[in-house]
Amino acid sequence: MHPSSDVVARLSGAVKRYGQLTALDGVDLVLHRGELLAVLGPNGAGKSTSIGLLLGLIRPEGGRAELFGLDPQHLDARRRIGVMLQSAMLPLTLRVGELLRLVASYYPNPRPLEESATLAGVADLLKRPYGKLSGGQQRRVQFALALCGRPELVFLDEPTVGMDIDARQKLWAAMRILVAEGCSVVLTTHYLEEAEALAQRVVVMGKGRVLSEGSVDDLRSQVAHTRIRCITDLDAATIAGWPNVVSVEREGARLRISTAEAEYVLRRMLDADPTLRELEVQRAGLAEAFIELTQDDAIQQEAA
Repeated sequence: MHPSSDVVARLSGAVKRYGQLTALDGVDLVLHRGELLAVLGPNGAGKSTSIGLLLGLIRPEGGRAELFGLDPQHLDARRRIGVMLQSAMLPLTLRVGELLRLVASYYPNPRPLEESATLAGVADLLKRPYGKLSGGQQRRVQFALALCGRPELVFLDEPTVGMDIDARQKLWAAMRILVAEGCSVVLTTHYLEEAEALAQRVVVMGKGRVLSEGSVDDLRSQVAHTRIRCITDLDAATIAGWPNVVSVEREGARLRISTAEAEYVLRRMLDADPTLRELEVQRAGLAEAFIELTQDDAIQQEAA
Protein backbone atom coordinates (compact mmCIF):
# COMPACT_ATOMS: atom_id res chain seq x y z
CA MET A 1 0.00 0.00 0.00
CA HIS A 2 1.42 3.37 -1.06
CA PRO A 3 0.68 6.56 0.91
CA SER A 4 -1.14 9.22 -1.09
CA SER A 5 1.89 11.51 -0.71
CA ASP A 6 3.85 9.07 -2.91
CA VAL A 7 1.60 9.74 -5.93
CA VAL A 8 3.54 11.62 -8.62
CA ALA A 9 1.03 11.40 -11.49
CA ARG A 10 -2.68 10.70 -11.68
CA LEU A 11 -5.57 10.48 -14.11
CA SER A 12 -8.99 10.58 -12.43
CA GLY A 13 -11.98 9.67 -14.57
CA ALA A 14 -10.20 11.07 -17.63
CA VAL A 15 -12.31 11.45 -20.77
CA LYS A 16 -10.94 12.54 -24.14
CA ARG A 17 -12.81 12.62 -27.45
CA TYR A 18 -11.77 13.40 -30.99
CA GLY A 19 -15.02 14.11 -32.79
CA GLN A 20 -17.11 10.94 -32.59
CA LEU A 21 -14.15 8.87 -31.35
CA THR A 22 -13.80 8.40 -27.58
CA ALA A 23 -10.07 7.96 -27.04
CA LEU A 24 -10.36 7.75 -23.24
CA ASP A 25 -13.51 6.73 -21.44
CA GLY A 26 -13.20 7.47 -17.72
CA VAL A 27 -9.63 6.30 -17.17
CA ASP A 28 -8.15 6.15 -13.66
CA LEU A 29 -4.37 5.84 -13.53
CA VAL A 30 -1.95 6.36 -10.65
CA LEU A 31 1.85 6.35 -10.58
CA HIS A 32 3.84 6.17 -7.36
CA ARG A 33 7.29 7.50 -6.53
CA GLY A 34 10.10 5.13 -7.50
CA GLU A 35 7.77 2.89 -9.53
CA LEU A 36 8.16 1.67 -13.09
CA LEU A 37 4.68 1.41 -14.58
CA ALA A 38 4.24 -0.25 -17.98
CA VAL A 39 1.16 0.80 -19.95
CA LEU A 40 0.24 -1.82 -22.55
CA GLY A 41 -2.44 -2.08 -25.17
CA PRO A 42 -3.03 -2.52 -28.89
CA ASN A 43 -2.99 0.45 -31.28
CA GLY A 44 -5.84 2.80 -30.46
CA ALA A 45 -6.08 1.61 -26.86
CA GLY A 46 -5.52 5.11 -25.43
CA LYS A 47 -1.91 4.81 -24.26
CA SER A 48 -0.53 7.84 -26.09
CA THR A 49 -3.61 9.91 -25.23
CA SER A 50 -3.10 9.10 -21.54
CA ILE A 51 0.54 10.21 -21.78
CA GLY A 52 -0.52 13.37 -23.62
CA LEU A 53 -2.93 14.28 -20.81
CA LEU A 54 -0.30 13.74 -18.11
CA LEU A 55 2.18 15.87 -20.07
CA GLY A 56 -0.36 18.65 -20.52
CA LEU A 57 -0.07 18.41 -24.30
CA ILE A 58 -3.83 17.87 -24.53
CA ARG A 59 -6.69 18.57 -22.12
CA PRO A 60 -9.40 16.16 -20.89
CA GLU A 61 -13.04 16.85 -21.63
CA GLY A 62 -13.91 15.15 -18.36
CA GLY A 63 -12.03 14.12 -15.26
CA ARG A 64 -8.66 15.39 -14.20
CA ALA A 65 -4.93 15.01 -14.90
CA GLU A 66 -2.27 15.84 -12.28
CA LEU A 67 1.52 15.88 -12.05
CA PHE A 68 2.90 16.16 -8.52
CA GLY A 69 -0.54 17.40 -7.45
CA LEU A 70 -0.37 20.25 -10.00
CA ASP A 71 -1.85 20.97 -13.40
CA PRO A 72 0.44 19.22 -15.92
CA GLN A 73 0.99 22.56 -17.70
CA HIS A 74 2.32 24.18 -14.52
CA LEU A 75 6.01 25.06 -14.91
CA ASP A 76 6.95 23.65 -11.50
CA ALA A 77 5.55 20.26 -12.57
CA ARG A 78 7.22 20.33 -15.99
CA ARG A 79 10.64 21.02 -14.49
CA ARG A 80 10.41 17.71 -12.62
CA ILE A 81 9.84 15.42 -15.63
CA GLY A 82 11.77 14.02 -18.57
CA VAL A 83 10.14 12.87 -21.78
CA MET A 84 11.01 10.52 -24.63
CA LEU A 85 8.17 10.32 -27.15
CA GLN A 86 7.87 8.04 -30.19
CA SER A 87 9.10 10.80 -32.49
CA ALA A 88 11.27 13.83 -31.82
CA MET A 89 12.03 16.84 -34.00
CA LEU A 90 15.53 17.86 -32.95
CA PRO A 91 18.01 20.19 -34.71
CA LEU A 92 19.89 17.91 -37.09
CA THR A 93 23.02 20.07 -37.24
CA LEU A 94 23.63 20.29 -33.49
CA ARG A 95 26.14 17.89 -32.03
CA VAL A 96 24.97 15.45 -29.38
CA GLY A 97 26.94 17.22 -26.64
CA GLU A 98 25.39 20.54 -27.64
CA LEU A 99 21.89 19.07 -27.46
CA LEU A 100 22.55 17.65 -24.00
CA ARG A 101 23.91 20.97 -22.71
CA LEU A 102 20.94 22.85 -24.17
CA VAL A 103 18.27 20.60 -22.65
CA ALA A 104 20.09 20.31 -19.31
CA SER A 105 20.11 24.12 -19.06
CA TYR A 106 16.31 24.09 -18.72
CA TYR A 107 16.49 22.24 -15.38
CA PRO A 108 17.45 23.56 -11.92
CA ASN A 109 19.71 20.61 -10.98
CA PRO A 110 20.77 18.69 -14.11
CA ARG A 111 23.13 15.75 -14.27
CA PRO A 112 26.71 16.40 -15.42
CA LEU A 113 26.91 15.91 -19.18
CA GLU A 114 29.32 12.97 -18.89
CA GLU A 115 27.02 11.20 -16.44
CA SER A 116 23.99 11.58 -18.71
CA ALA A 117 25.95 10.42 -21.74
CA THR A 118 27.36 7.37 -19.97
CA LEU A 119 24.01 6.35 -18.49
CA ALA A 120 22.33 6.53 -21.91
CA GLY A 121 25.23 4.91 -23.77
CA VAL A 122 26.05 7.91 -25.99
CA ALA A 123 29.43 8.95 -24.58
CA ASP A 124 31.07 8.05 -27.90
CA LEU A 125 28.60 10.20 -29.85
CA LEU A 126 29.00 13.58 -28.13
CA LYS A 127 30.87 15.19 -31.04
CA ARG A 128 28.65 13.72 -33.75
CA PRO A 129 25.90 15.81 -35.42
CA TYR A 130 22.50 14.44 -34.43
CA GLY A 131 21.38 14.25 -38.07
CA LYS A 132 24.31 11.94 -38.93
CA LEU A 133 23.29 9.25 -36.45
CA SER A 134 21.43 6.02 -37.16
CA GLY A 135 17.85 5.63 -35.97
CA GLY A 136 18.91 3.53 -32.99
CA GLN A 137 21.61 6.02 -32.02
CA GLN A 138 19.11 8.88 -32.22
CA ARG A 139 16.79 6.99 -29.86
CA ARG A 140 19.64 6.64 -27.35
CA VAL A 141 20.30 10.38 -27.59
CA GLN A 142 16.60 11.07 -26.99
CA PHE A 143 16.81 8.90 -23.88
CA ALA A 144 19.84 10.89 -22.71
CA LEU A 145 17.83 14.10 -23.16
CA ALA A 146 14.97 12.64 -21.11
CA LEU A 147 17.21 11.91 -18.12
CA CYS A 148 19.77 14.74 -18.30
CA GLY A 149 17.70 17.09 -16.11
CA ARG A 150 17.71 14.60 -13.21
CA PRO A 151 13.89 14.34 -13.38
CA GLU A 152 11.71 12.78 -10.70
CA LEU A 153 9.45 11.26 -13.36
CA VAL A 154 10.33 10.04 -16.87
CA PHE A 155 7.86 9.24 -19.64
CA LEU A 156 9.22 6.70 -22.14
CA ASP A 157 6.93 6.10 -25.13
CA GLU A 158 8.14 3.04 -27.09
CA PRO A 159 11.77 3.86 -26.17
CA THR A 160 13.54 0.84 -27.69
CA VAL A 161 11.98 0.89 -31.16
CA GLY A 162 14.78 0.77 -33.73
CA MET A 163 17.41 -0.43 -31.26
CA ASP A 164 19.43 -3.61 -31.61
CA ILE A 165 19.42 -6.20 -28.81
CA ASP A 166 22.60 -4.89 -27.15
CA ALA A 167 21.36 -1.28 -27.09
CA ARG A 168 17.99 -2.41 -25.76
CA GLN A 169 19.61 -4.34 -22.90
CA LYS A 170 21.73 -1.30 -22.00
CA LEU A 171 18.65 0.91 -21.96
CA TRP A 172 16.91 -1.59 -19.67
CA ALA A 173 19.88 -1.40 -17.29
CA ALA A 174 19.70 2.41 -17.34
CA MET A 175 15.98 2.33 -16.53
CA ARG A 176 16.68 0.12 -13.53
CA ILE A 177 19.29 2.62 -12.34
CA LEU A 178 16.78 5.47 -12.61
CA VAL A 179 14.21 3.55 -10.55
CA ALA A 180 16.87 2.63 -7.97
CA GLU A 181 17.59 6.36 -7.62
CA GLY A 182 13.91 6.92 -6.76
CA CYS A 183 12.82 8.15 -10.17
CA SER A 184 9.37 7.09 -11.40
CA VAL A 185 9.02 5.78 -14.95
CA VAL A 186 5.99 5.45 -17.21
CA LEU A 187 6.80 3.03 -20.01
CA THR A 188 4.63 2.30 -23.02
CA THR A 189 5.87 -0.54 -25.18
CA HIS A 190 4.79 -3.14 -27.72
CA TYR A 191 7.59 -5.43 -26.54
CA LEU A 192 5.87 -7.50 -23.86
CA GLU A 193 9.15 -9.06 -22.75
CA GLU A 194 10.31 -5.50 -21.97
CA ALA A 195 7.39 -4.90 -19.63
CA GLU A 196 7.81 -8.34 -18.09
CA ALA A 197 11.50 -7.69 -17.38
CA LEU A 198 11.15 -4.15 -16.02
CA ALA A 199 7.73 -3.27 -14.66
CA GLN A 200 6.71 -3.36 -11.02
CA ARG A 201 3.16 -2.75 -12.15
CA VAL A 202 1.36 -3.15 -15.48
CA VAL A 203 -1.78 -1.46 -16.81
CA VAL A 204 -3.47 -3.05 -19.83
CA MET A 205 -5.66 -0.69 -21.85
CA GLY A 206 -8.18 -1.35 -24.60
CA LYS A 207 -10.47 1.01 -26.50
CA GLY A 208 -9.96 3.89 -24.10
CA ARG A 209 -10.45 1.93 -20.88
CA VAL A 210 -8.28 0.20 -18.30
CA LEU A 211 -8.88 -3.53 -18.72
CA SER A 212 -6.62 -4.75 -15.92
CA GLU A 213 -3.79 -3.62 -13.69
CA GLY A 214 -1.43 -5.14 -11.17
CA SER A 215 1.98 -6.78 -11.00
CA VAL A 216 3.16 -9.07 -13.79
CA ASP A 217 2.31 -12.02 -11.54
CA ASP A 218 -1.17 -10.61 -10.93
CA LEU A 219 -1.83 -10.47 -14.67
CA ARG A 220 -0.35 -13.91 -15.24
CA SER A 221 -2.68 -15.33 -12.60
CA GLN A 222 -5.66 -14.24 -14.70
CA VAL A 223 -4.61 -16.73 -17.35
CA ALA A 224 -5.04 -20.28 -16.12
CA HIS A 225 -3.16 -21.92 -18.97
CA THR A 226 0.15 -23.70 -18.48
CA ARG A 227 2.38 -24.88 -21.33
CA ILE A 228 3.79 -28.42 -21.36
CA ARG A 229 6.46 -29.52 -23.84
CA CYS A 230 7.87 -33.03 -24.01
CA ILE A 231 8.90 -35.90 -26.25
CA THR A 232 6.27 -38.63 -26.17
CA ASP A 233 4.84 -41.38 -28.34
CA LEU A 234 1.30 -40.37 -27.39
CA ASP A 235 -0.96 -39.22 -30.19
CA ALA A 236 -1.71 -35.48 -30.27
CA ALA A 237 -5.35 -36.04 -31.24
CA THR A 238 -5.84 -38.35 -28.27
CA ILE A 239 -4.45 -35.82 -25.78
CA ALA A 240 -6.52 -33.05 -27.37
CA GLY A 241 -9.63 -34.99 -26.35
CA TRP A 242 -8.71 -35.11 -22.66
CA PRO A 243 -10.53 -32.82 -20.18
CA ASN A 244 -8.94 -29.39 -19.51
CA VAL A 245 -6.64 -29.57 -22.56
CA VAL A 246 -6.92 -26.31 -24.48
CA SER A 247 -4.67 -27.12 -27.44
CA VAL A 248 -2.05 -29.62 -28.63
CA GLU A 249 0.56 -28.99 -31.31
CA ARG A 250 3.34 -31.21 -32.59
CA GLU A 251 6.76 -29.59 -33.02
CA GLY A 252 8.87 -32.27 -34.65
CA ALA A 253 9.41 -34.97 -32.03
CA ARG A 254 7.86 -32.82 -29.31
CA LEU A 255 4.30 -32.09 -28.26
CA ARG A 256 3.29 -28.65 -27.03
CA ILE A 257 0.22 -28.72 -24.81
CA SER A 258 -1.74 -25.84 -23.31
CA THR A 259 -3.88 -26.76 -20.34
CA ALA A 260 -5.77 -25.30 -17.41
CA GLU A 261 -4.96 -28.35 -15.24
CA ALA A 262 -1.28 -29.13 -15.70
CA GLU A 263 -1.02 -31.61 -12.82
CA TYR A 264 -3.93 -33.73 -14.10
CA VAL A 265 -2.58 -33.79 -17.67
CA LEU A 266 0.96 -34.63 -16.56
CA ARG A 267 -0.16 -37.51 -14.36
CA ARG A 268 -2.26 -38.95 -17.19
CA MET A 269 0.57 -38.58 -19.70
CA LEU A 270 3.09 -40.29 -17.41
CA ASP A 271 0.67 -43.14 -16.74
CA ALA A 272 0.10 -43.59 -20.47
CA ASP A 273 3.74 -43.19 -21.53
CA PRO A 274 6.43 -44.13 -18.96
CA THR A 275 9.10 -43.26 -21.58
CA LEU A 276 8.01 -39.60 -21.74
CA ARG A 277 11.14 -37.40 -21.58
CA GLU A 278 12.57 -33.87 -21.93
CA LEU A 279 9.62 -32.50 -20.00
CA GLU A 280 9.20 -28.71 -19.71
CA VAL A 281 6.39 -27.01 -17.79
CA GLN A 282 5.96 -23.25 -18.05
CA ARG A 283 3.27 -21.02 -16.62
CA ALA A 284 1.56 -18.42 -18.79
CA GLY A 285 3.61 -15.31 -19.45
CA LEU A 286 2.63 -11.69 -19.78
CA ALA A 287 2.16 -12.17 -23.52
CA GLU A 288 -0.56 -14.77 -22.95
CA ALA A 289 -2.23 -12.59 -20.32
CA PHE A 290 -2.16 -9.58 -22.65
CA ILE A 291 -3.63 -11.54 -25.55
CA GLU A 292 -6.38 -13.04 -23.43
CA LEU A 293 -7.33 -9.71 -21.81
CA THR A 294 -7.46 -7.79 -25.08
CA GLN A 295 -9.25 -10.59 -26.92
CA ASP A 296 -11.87 -10.85 -24.17
CA ASP A 297 -12.41 -7.09 -24.38
CA ALA A 298 -12.83 -7.23 -28.17
CA ILE A 299 -15.38 -10.03 -27.84
CA GLN A 300 -17.34 -8.11 -25.21
CA GLN A 301 -17.32 -4.98 -27.37
CA GLU A 302 -18.66 -6.92 -30.36
CA ALA A 303 -21.38 -8.52 -28.23
CA ALA A 304 -22.46 -5.12 -26.96
